Amino acid sequence: MTGTRTSERTADVVIRRLSAFRKISAEAADRLEHLVRGRVIVAAPGQELSCEGDPADRIRIVLTGWMARYKALEDGRRQIVNFALPGDTCDALIYLLRRMDHSIVCLTPVTFAEIDREHFEIFIASDRTLAEAFWCETLSNAAIQREWTMNLGRRDAFERVAHLLCELIERLRPVGLWDGHACAFPVTQLDLADATGLSVVHVNRTLQELRSSGLIVLRDRMLTVNDLDALKSAALFNPDYLHYVALE
Repeated sequence: MTGTRTSERTADVVIRRLSAFRKISAEAADRLEHLVRGRVIVAAPGQELSCEGDPADRIRIVLTGWMARYKALEDGRRQIVNFALPGDTCDALIYLLRRMDHSIVCLTPVTFAEIDREHFEIFIASDRTLAEAFWCETLSNAAIQREWTMNLGRRDAFERVAHLLCELIERLRPVGLWDGHACAFPVTQLDLADATGLSVVHVNRTLQELRSSGLIVLRDRMLTVNDLDALKSAALFNPDYLHYVALE
C-alpha cells in the first residue's frame, strides 16, 4: 500500500485537497476533472520527474503515490524540502519561473497529471474559486517551508520527527488517506533523515523512542497512532500553518 486510493473520478483526490482551502462546486469539480483526464502519466519508484535546472514549464498534480522534493549538493548530500502527497500540486505557479530550483523524485509508484501553462491559465481564468484554491495551496506550501525551517533550527530530534509525522497525517486527512488511526507510510528512514537533517542512526533511535513511548507503531510501511493528540503534544504541533480554512 503506497498512499493511493480508488476513485470514480480521476481528479477526486485533487478536488478533496483543494476543498480544504475553498469550497469547490460540482461544476468546478467537473471542470477540474476534464482538465486532468487524458493528461495522466505513470512513473516508477526512484524515477526523477524533474531535476534542478530543468525548464519550469509544466504543472504536475499528484493523483496517487508519494514524491519527494529535494535539493542536493555536488557531493550527493540531499535535503528533502517537502513531500508531495496525493492531491498535491508541484507547483501551481511554477511556470512563472524559468528553471526548476529543486528536484522531484518518486518514492513509490506514482500517477500524476502533467499540464502545460496555456491550458492551466485558461482553466484558472474560468473559475475564480478554483484559482483561489490553487493560490492558497501555493501559500500553504510556503508556510510548510517556514515550519520546516523552524523544525531544523529549533526543535530537537524527537520533536522534529514527531512534528513531521503529525504534519503528514494532517495533510493526508483531507484526501481521505488517514482513517483516524493509521495510514500508509512509504517513507524510509533515509528519507526521514534527509527531511529532518538527522543521521539515519539518529532517526532510528528517535523512532524507537517514539515507539517505546507508546506514541506510534511503524510496521510494514504503515503508521499507526492510537492517540494523535498525545503525539501532537509531544511534537508541539499546531496545524494552523496548513491553512485548511474550508475545513473549519
